[in-house]
Amino acid sequence: MLTIGITGPTGSGKTAFLERIAARGGAVIDCDALYYALLQTDADLRAALVAAFGNVFLPGGALDRQTLGARVFSDAAALAKLNDIVFFHVGRAVRAGLDAARAEGRVLAGVDAINLFESGLAEQCGVTVAVTAPEQVRLARIVARDRLTQEYAAARIRAQKSTAYYTQRCRYAIENNCASRGEFSRRADELLEIIMKENAS
Repeated sequence: MLTIGITGPTGSGKTAFLERIAARGGAVIDCDALYYALLQTDADLRAALVAAFGNVFLPGGALDRQTLGARVFSDAAALAKLNDIVFFHVGRAVRAGLDAARAEGRVLAGVDAINLFESGLAEQCGVTVAVTAPEQVRLARIVARDRLTQEYAAARIRAQKSTAYYTQRCRYAIENNCASRGEFSRRADELLEIIMKENAS
């Protein structure tokens, strides 16, 4: 099974690329979505967060993101601890998902992870793809998608790694500066054809 690791900065269009893998019958794993699902279902993950940071869950059971954020984003050691916990539990679930895809006989899979390299998930992938986009395009997308102010969205972008971080580490790269989602889908399909031909077993 060819496993494609997809990474890149927020708002670049990683999910749109992942959807093109799904359209080909590939198994797809969105690590952001997986993490939030695990917060609801994985007792070990929840216990690890409470042990490290105290009660960071709301009365209804949802993660109190503001409280957790306040505890980690001004403390490098605490943030590193959070990443260790998340990377371990999400990584375990990703590996289980890929094993299940192989057992189903899938020939293609995609893993979408902004921290593909930092988490070690790149080691589970046969090839890696950086999905990038101009900063102003990404800014407009995340403002609309996450209902953020321009100032907060810009701060999020500045806090992340540069485009070069992703393009220098990935084997393939695609820039999502397309005028429409359909145009990007066509370009993504073209790149997937190249990847599959170059990595045919």
